[in-house]
Amino acid sequence: MASTDWDLISSYAGLLCLASISIYVGAHGSLPTPKKPKIKGTDKSVVQDDEDEDEDEGVTDMLSSSDAWLFPVAGSVALFGMYAIMKYFGKEWINWLLAWYFSVAGVGSVWKSAVSLMRFAVGEQRWKKFDRNRVFILKGPRELVSVSLRTPTIWLFPLALIPSVLFNISDTSRKSALITDIMALSFSYNAICLLKIDSFQTGCILLSGLFFYDIYWVFGTDVMLTVATSLDVPIKLLWPKSLSFASERGYTLLGLGDIVIPGTFVALALRYDYARADDKGTFRKPYFYATLAAYITGLVTTMAVMHVFGKAQPALLYLSPACMLSLFGVGIVKGELGDAWKWIDGDGSKSEVEG
Repeated sequence: MASTDWDLISSYAGLLCLASISIYVGAHGSLPTPKKPKIKGTDKSVVQDDEDEDEDEGVTDMLSSSDAWLFPVAGSVALFGMYAIMKYFGKEWINWLLAWYFSVAGVGSVWKSAVSLMRFAVGEQRWKKFDRNRVFILKGPRELVSVSLRTPTIWLFPLALIPSVLFNISDTSRKSALITDIMALSFSYNAICLLKIDSFQTGCILLSGLFFYDIYWVFGTDVMLTVATSLDVPIKLLWPKSLSFASERGYTLLGLGDIVIPGTFVALALRYDYARADDKGTFRKPYFYATLAAYITGLVTTMAVMHVFGKAQPALLYLSPACMLSLFGVGIVKGELGDAWKWIDGDGSKSEVEG
C-alpha cells in the first residue's frame, strides 16, 4: 500500500485556503458603502468636501444576462488566440508582453488591496483621522481633475511597486511563487469587488456557460493546459508540493478564473443577504455561507479527483454545479427561491428584495 503523500496534500490545502480567503474577503469588499445623509445648506466646495476619492462608488456597472452569454465565447477566442500565438511564434515574446502588462496593472491592484487591508486593520474611525491630501486642477470655476488620498495611501504606493518590480526583473525560469501569489491574490480580490453580477439568473447563466467552456477546453483539447502551464504571469495561484516549501517537486496551481468566476456568485449571495437585512451592521448570511461552503466542497472534490486519477481537472465542472445547487437548496428550504430568483441587485435596500 502506497504511503500518503503529505507534501502533495499540503499543497492542495494551501491553495484551498488561499482561494477561500480571497473569495471571503473579496465578497465583503463588494458590499455597498453606506450612504451618508447630506446636510442641507452646507458649502459644497472642493476643500470642505470630506469624502475620500476611493469611497465614491458612483454608478457600478453590473454584469447582465446578455453579457454572461458572451463570456464563454470571449474566453474561447482569447484562449485559442494565445494558444495559436504560442504554437506558431513561441511563448517568449507573449510572456514578455504580458509580464509588462500585469506588472503595471499589478501596481494599482496591490496598492488598492494594501489600502483596503490597512483601512480594515486600523478601523474606519481611526482611518478618518489621517490627513487627507487633495490635488486638483481647475479651469476657471470648473474642476477638471481631482485626486484625494489619505496619508497612509500615499506611503503605501512605494510598497505596492515592489512586487511588480521584483516580478519583472527576475528570470523567467526563477520567478518567485510568493511574488506571483501576492499579485494574483490582489487581482482576484479586486476582480471580485468590482465585477458584480446583477442577479442570480445572470450568475447561473455565467456558471453554466463556463461549465461547458471548461469541460471542452480541458478534456476536448490540450489548449487550456498548454496555455496555463506556458504563461508565466500572475494569473494563477501557486503552492509548492512540499511541507517545507521547497520547490524541487514543482507547484500545484489554480487559475484565477476558478476563483473569480465562482467568487462573483458567492459575493452576489452576500449582497442578497445584506439587502434583506434590517441591521446593515450585523446580519445573517445564510446564502453567503451556503455558497462559500459549496465552493470549498467543489474545490476539494476537484483536487480529490485530480489526485486519484493523476490528471488535470476542469475546476468549474465541480464548482459551477456546487454553487448553483447551494443557492437552490437554501432557497427551497427557506421557501424563498422565487424571491431570490427575481431579485435584481441594486442599492441594497430591503424594499428591492420584498418588492
